[in-house]
Amino acid sequence: MTNETTIALPSKGALADPTREFLQDCGLKIWKPNPRQYTGKISNIDGMNIIFQRVRDIVYKVGDGIAEFGVTGLDVVHEYGNLDEILIVHPSLEYGHCQLLVAVPESWMDVQNMYDLAEVAADMRQQQNRSIRVATTYVQSTRSFLHKKGIHHFTIAQAEGAIEAAPTLGYADIIVDLAQTGTTLRENRLRPLSDGIIIQSQACLIANRQALLKSEANRQKLRLILEYIDATLYGKRYTQLTALIKNDNRFEVMTALRHLQDKGILNPIITDAQAIFGENEQLLNLHLVVPKSRILETVEVIRQMGGTQITTRPVNALYVEHSPTYQAFINQYQDFIV
Repeated sequence: MTNETTIALPSKGALADPTREFLQDCGLKIWKPNPRQYTGKISNIDGMNIIFQRVRDIVYKVGDGIAEFGVTGLDVVHEYGNLDEILIVHPSLEYGHCQLLVAVPESWMDVQNMYDLAEVAADMRQQQNRSIRVATTYVQSTRSFLHKKGIHHFTIAQAEGAIEAAPTLGYADIIVDLAQTGTTLRENRLRPLSDGIIIQSQACLIANRQALLKSEANRQKLRLILEYIDATLYGKRYTQLTALIKNDNRFEVMTALRHLQDKGILNPIITDAQAIFGENEQLLNLHLVVPKSRILETVEVIRQMGGTQITTRPVNALYVEHSPTYQAFINQYQDFIV
C-alpha cells in the first residue's frame, strides 16, 4: 500500500495527550518531527500521515475529505458532523469519558427531571412572557434534545469558556455542557437533571464515508489500525494466568479445563514441567487467558485440580481471528463497497 492517507488527531484539549498515549499503547507509533509542527506520521503503517487539529476541526476535515480518518469526541461528531459524510467506525475507544447534560441551579429544588423543567419553561412563558435561557456551545444537540423533551420556547446563549458561571452572571437560567465528575457543576452550585443526559461521550474513530467505501487501500489501512486497537482493548479485559498442577490424571485436568473454556476462558495451554521439577513429581505447567471478571472463579477450579503457585500478569494485546470492529464494518457496508 503506497497511497497516502491522513488521520487527524487532537492537537490540544482534554483528548490530545490521552489520544497520543492510547495509540502508542496500541502499538501505533506516532512520529512527530517537531513539537510545534501540526503534521506527523504513523511510522509502522506505510503512507499513514497525521495532521493535528482541534477536536471540532477534526470533524470538518474528515467530513470534507481532507483527512480520511480522525479521532475526536463522540459529542463533537454529533454536534458538528454530517453523518451523511462521516462514518463512526469505532464509537468507544474507552477513554475521554464525559457526559453532555442539562444542569440547573441547586436552588431550583422542585426541578428534578426534564418534565419538571418543561413545566418551568411553560410557566416562564405564561407568567413572565419570556423563554427559558440556555447557555451552551452545543447548539444543535441542545435544540434537538429540548424539543424531544417537550420544551419548545427557549433561547440559546452561545458561550465559550466558563459556561457554568452563566446562571450566576445572569445571562442564562440553565446550562448544557460537558461534565466528567460533576465537581465543576457543584462548585458553581449547579445540579444535573436525572434524565438530562444528552450524550454519553468518549473518544471515537471516524472516517470519511466516500474515502472508505470507494478505496480498498483506505480500507486496508483502516483494518490495520483496528487490528491494533481491537487487540489492545480486548486485551484489557483479560489476564494471563499460570499455575503448576500436581495431578497426573490428565483426563481430569482436561475435563476441568473444558468446563472453564465453556465459561469463556480462552486458549488453555498445558506443557509438561516434569523435566524441570524432577521425575518423582507429576507436575504440569498450565497457561490460561482469563476474563478479569472470572479470575477468582478460575483460581478455585485450578486449586481443586491440584494447582499451586498461581500467578497472573497483564495481557497487553489479544489478537483473535480478525478485528471484530473491521468485520462489523464490512458486514454493515458490504453492499456499498466499491
